[in-house]
Order: sequence, then structure tokens, then C-alpha cells
Amino acid sequence: MIRIVTDSSCDLPDHLTARHRISVVPLTIRFGDDEYVDREELSVDQFWELLVAGEGLPETAAPSVGRFQEVFGRLSSEGADGIVIICLSSAISATHQSAILAAEQYGGGIPIRVVDSRLVSGALGLVVLAAAAAAEAGGSIAEVEGVAHQTAASTNLLATLDTLEFLKRGGRIGSAAAFFGNLLDVKPLIAFEDGAVHAAGRVRTRRKATAAIVERVREMGDTVDELAIIHSDPSDLAEFTTAITEIMGKEPTLMRLGPVVGTHSGPGVVGVVYRLRTP
Repeated sequence: MIRIVTDSSCDLPDHLTARHRISVVPLTIRFGDDEYVDREELSVDQFWELLVAGEGLPETAAPSVGRFQEVFGRLSSEGADGIVIICLSSAISATHQSAILAAEQYGGGIPIRVVDSRLVSGALGLVVLAAAAAAEAGGSIAEVEGVAHQTAASTNLLATLDTLEFLKRGGRIGSAAAFFGNLLDVKPLIAFEDGAVHAAGRVRTRRKATAAIVERVREMGDTVDELAIIHSDPSDLAEFTTAITEIMGKEPTLMRLGPVVGTHSGPGVVGVVYRLRTP
């Protein structure tokens, strides 16, 4: 069976990675002089406590080549026929390059493919889940890799942030900078385009921002094949979830932002990740 590897920016809940036997290679998070391995030395709750407490502006670092190769060795020993690695966008992280080097240098004798999702957070997570389903169905490494590429091309996110400050400080605002300018009092709407943060709108109030996302989901209608909610546990999460559930006819999976994405988004994030149906 082909096994799936991703990184800890995927924001997939632990029960889903366990159910689908998805291996998650962690990035590291730095608060000043203190460095933590995501999901191993720093939980999601601990991260948000540190961030809200103002323990300095955190930074993220890509996994080492060795961290990827440790996973390759374990999966090979478990009988994997091949490995497909699906990483967060190479436009915003060196994780993809680290995975490529690890695959090139690994001498374990099984095929390894590396996919640049050009996405992050739960949008990456949806791609990973689709690839895992293809692997569980007995797909070859080429077929699983193909599903990952096809799914990534039809997947995106739409979210609102409380502030652009974290994106600006972390240098991850990309092409959205020109659109938003210095209007730090707006409630920005963001999506992904060409592997980086892209401006999807700006409004003056939080309620208008969440309403705009709900309306966009309503407009997409039955073109949506899969949808989940991403969030940093804001106070309006329950209200937002109810509105999305009414449109979708079922309660979507909730994916709480972890340290990697939370470092660059800050608190107060809510939105959706979605995969559109393909012909």
C-alpha cells in the first residue's frame, strides 16, 4: 500500500490522521530562545496560550531532511510499497524543498514522490485526505500522486482574519499587500492564489466578513465536493458553524489552526476550506 506523508501545517485533527494512517512531519516553532517541535513539544492549546499571553512573536522553521527520512524508514519497515509526500506551498515555506532533498538522498529502496500542494492549513488537509483515500483504495503511486495534484488544483480556502499584523510581520502577506495597503483596521478576507496569500475582499466589521464567507459558500452550492471549517476558536465559531451547516445540510469537520498557521494568522481566524467537483 502507498503511504501518505504531510507536514504539521495541514491542521488535520489527530483522529483523522490516525484513521487514515497519515504520517505528519512536524515543523518547529520558536518563541524567542525557546524552540518547540510542533505536535510533540507544543500542543495547539499551549501555542495559543503563549501567543495570547504575548510571549513574543513566534517564528516557524521547516523540518530537517533527517525528520523526513526518519518517517521514510519507519514506513518502509512497515511494508509500504511507496510514499507520497504532500507539503504546504513552496512559495511560503522551505518544507517542500526539505522533502525533495530527503527523497533524493534516501536509500531505502522504495519509490517516493513529493507534491507541492501550493496550499496550507485545512486546504492542504483536504488534499491529503483525498490522496489517503486513493491509497486505501489500492491506487498505485502514480495514481495517488495524480489524485493529489488534481485535488490541489480544485481546492482553496476563504477566511477572515482579525488583523493583518501577523501576516505582515511574518512576511507572508504576498500579493495581498498592495490590495490591503496600510488599512490595518479592515477585516480582510483571504484566499490562496499561485501558492501564496491572496486578497479576497475587505470589509469594516467582523460580522460582515463572516457573512461574506457564508454567502460565498451559498453561491458555490453543489459545486462543492468537500468542505471543512478552519478556525482559531473565535467567539463566533458556533454561529458561523450553524450557518455553514444549514447550507451544506450536514455539520462540517472542524480544523483548528495549529502553531504553524497560527503564527502567521494570529487569533480570531474563521473560514472554510473547500474542494470543488471536477468534471
